[in-house]
Amino acid sequence: MKAKLNDVWRALAKAPLEVGVAVCALAALLWVFWPTLVEMASRWGSESQYSHGYLVPVFSVFLLWSRRRMLPKKPGRAVLWGIGLLLAGLGLRFYADYVYFDWLSAVSLLPCLAGVCLVTGGWQALRWAWPAIGFLVFMVPLPYQVETALAVPLRGVATRGSTYVLQTVGFAAFAEGNVIRMGDIRIGVEEACSGLSMLLIFFALSTAVVLLANCSVLEKGMIIVSAVPIALIANIARIAVTGILFRTVGGDFAEWFHSSALAGFLVMFLGLGLLWIELRLFAWILVVPPTREQAQAPIALGAVGRDRSDKAASPSRKPKTGKKKAAFVKAAPPPGKSESAPGESPGAKLGEVTNGRCP
Repeated sequence: MKAKLNDVWRALAKAPLEVGVAVCALAALLWVFWPTLVEMASRWGSESQYSHGYLVPVFSVFLLWSRRRMLPKKPGRAVLWGIGLLLAGLGLRFYADYVYFDWLSAVSLLPCLAGVCLVTGGWQALRWAWPAIGFLVFMVPLPYQVETALAVPLRGVATRGSTYVLQTVGFAAFAEGNVIRMGDIRIGVEEACSGLSMLLIFFALSTAVVLLANCSVLEKGMIIVSAVPIALIANIARIAVTGILFRTVGGDFAEWFHSSALAGFLVMFLGLGLLWIELRLFAWILVVPPTREQAQAPIALGAVGRDRSDKAASPSRKPKTGKKKAAFVKAAPPPGKSESAPGESPGAKLGEVTNGRCP
C-alpha cells in the first residue's frame, strides 16, 4: 500500500505546475458551486430517496484510486477543448440560476470537472477520471416534474404487486387505488413507498458494478437495465412483509418495521442478493470470447498430446540398468558350453561372472 502511494506521489511530483493549476481550479469550482452543494446535502438528509447521495462522492474517489494506473506518467498536453468545456459548464450554471432550474445548476458541475481534467492533464487525464465524474450524476436530486411522473406509476405497480403477493401467501387482500385492504386493515401506499428511492439506489449500485466488473458490453447493459425489476421486487417485498406483520403481529410493530432502518437494510440485502444471482447466471449462460492467447492454447496442448501419443506408440526403451543386467546375464555361458577363447581356462571365465563382474 505504501509503495502504491509513493508511486502516485511520484507521478504527481513530476507535474507540479499542472497539479497546482488543478487544485486552484477545483477550489474555484467549490466556491462557485458551494450553495448548490449545500442544498443537495440538505436534501440527502431530509428525503429518503436521496439518502445514498452521501456515498456517491466517496465511491467516485474510490474509482479514481482504482484507476490510478491510468494516470499519465508524464505531464499531459493541455487541450484547448477543456477551456471551452469549462466555460460551457459555467454558462449552464449561471443560466440555471437565472431560470431557477436547480437540477441543471447541479449537473453543470460535471462538464466543469471534465474541462479541468482536459486543461491540466489532456485526454489521458480525462480517460482516467471520466467514470468518476459521470458517476456523480447519481448524487443530484431529480427534477420535481420527473419525480412526480415516476412516482404515480410506481405506486400503482407496488400496490398491485404487493396485493398479489399477499393473496398468494394466503391472505385476503385486494387493492383500491393505492390502498391495500385486508379486512378491517387499510394499508396506504404513499408517495414515499412508491419505490423511487429503491429505483435510484439500485441504478447507482448497478452502475457501480458495471464500472468495477470486467465483463462484456452486453452484460453491462443487462445489469443496468435489471435495476428496474430488482427495485420493484425489493419494494413489493417490503410492502408485503409490512402487510403480513399488520395481520399477524400488530399495527404498532408493523409501522415501526416499515419506517425503521432495519427494513431498509433487509431490502438492500435482498436487492444485492438478486444482483449477485444475476451475475452468476450471466457467468453460466453467456460465453466469453477467448483472447488471442487462449485461442492459441489448444493448439499447443494438441501438439503436446500428439507427442505423447507418438511416444506411447513407439517401442518402449528399457532403462539403462536393465540393459546392464541383460548384458551381465548374456555374458554367462549356458551350462555345458564354454565360450572361452583358446588358451583361456573356462573356470576363470565362470569365476568372473559368478563374482559379479562384467567381462
